[in-house]
Amino acid sequence: MTEAPSVPTSTPLDGWLARLAQPGGDPGGGAASGVILGLSAALLRMVAEYTDDPRATQAAGRLARCRQEALDAAEADGAHSAAFGAALALPADDPQRETRVRDAAIDAARSSAALGAVGLGLLEELRSIEGFANPHLGADLAIAAETLSTGIAGASINLRANLQIARKHDADPSVISDLEDDAGRLADARSEAAAIASDVSARFD
Repeated sequence: MTEAPSVPTSTPLDGWLARLAQPGGDPGGGAASGVILGLSAALLRMVAEYTDDPRATQAAGRLARCRQEALDAAEADGAHSAAFGAALALPADDPQRETRVRDAAIDAARSSAALGAVGLGLLEELRSIEGFANPHLGADLAIAAETLSTGIAGASINLRANLQIARKHDADPSVISDLEDDAGRLADARSEAAAIASDVSARFD
């Protein structure tokens, strides 16, 4: 069972960032990616709230849930990150180190994939909102898309890194094959979100 985060995302922003800057791993880069996804969800909801369209009203409700899912996933990832760091810190001659590192790497990879899944859901919302968003919120829409691309990229990078360590410690290929598929989907999603950001921002030139 994953332990409760030592620094929940409800912590005031300055305190959360101060803790992120420390060498504890909870929060770490994955949790930061989750918070970035939460920012994207909040920006997309702002665009929806400024848009006079029934579809926007429905999207706003979904995006509120996405924001909470992103923050929940960020907190969970922080706890996995700390456990992974503890496994890696075990002495090289510890007989449990190999198993502990492998299992922690797989758990961390699954956590990264969960973060990525939130990003994939947000990408669906971005695709939809782009078609009917209030044109005066174009800059915010572009920033939300760029932020989404960054959050997905963070989850993707961590997922690939965790899988690499899992392989080095003889993880069963059948255990990580689905996670490898997730990594491919996240790479594609990051590129799509970045392309939407570029297309929207190009309207200002």
